[in-house]
Amino acid sequence: MLEAILVDDEEKALQSLKWELTNFSDDIAVVACFTDPEAALAYLHKNQPDCLFLDIEMPTMDGFQFIQKLQNKEVAVVITTAYNQYAIKALKNEAIDYLLKPIDSDDLRETIVKIRKHHARSLTAEKLERILLRYNASSPQRKITLNTDGKLLFLDNEDILYAESDGNYSTIYLSDGQKIVLTKKLKEVGEMLPADSFFRIHNSYIINLNKIKEFLKTDGYVILKSNHKIPVSRQKKSDFLDLI
Repeated sequence: MLEAILVDDEEKALQSLKWELTNFSDDIAVVACFTDPEAALAYLHKNQPDCLFLDIEMPTMDGFQFIQKLQNKEVAVVITTAYNQYAIKALKNEAIDYLLKPIDSDDLRETIVKIRKHHARSLTAEKLERILLRYNASSPQRKITLNTDGKLLFLDNEDILYAESDGNYSTIYLSDGQKIVLTKKLKEVGEMLPADSFFRIHNSYIINLNKIKEFLKTDGYVILKSNHKIPVSRQKKSDFLDLI
């Protein structure tokens, strides 16, 4: 049974879609309905339904803004709207389908088939991910695992220069010049990194100790081999000096 949530600022539209899903498919259970997009995002942060039926035209947050804030990128998103000019943009925003209101029963059946296929692919991907993570955990040359943009990255310590905080997000800077943005706070990133190689040198920075080239005592900065200049906080200075 596939679990679905519905998001639409119009209560009547919600009830109509819920009725159609309940009556035209035995494979989908509507587990929650929301007229408030923020409440829906909070629910999705804690729960993982299989699909999301999402209205575009909402007063406080449109559907595309909602998708950008959606942390669970695996959920199958179906756009529902009365305006057909959004079709191409909906698909470009990684929605798996687009339904025009009033929703046609045949179109809805085709959408449900797409949801099933998406769900089957997700299950296969999750199984492979578990296998890879178990293999990495048991390997004597264990790598740092990052989950981002629908893919797993396996990195060596030497691949990472430093990590920088951006509120609820963090950016990891790699030796080859790439940047990886994670939907994690810096504290969570620090827990993923080996304590013998990485140190939180500042409230906003974690550095790779093996990448330090210079320490400017007077200015309170470290210079990495990549020439990045990272500040050392007063609270961390003593612990940092003990390490080096």
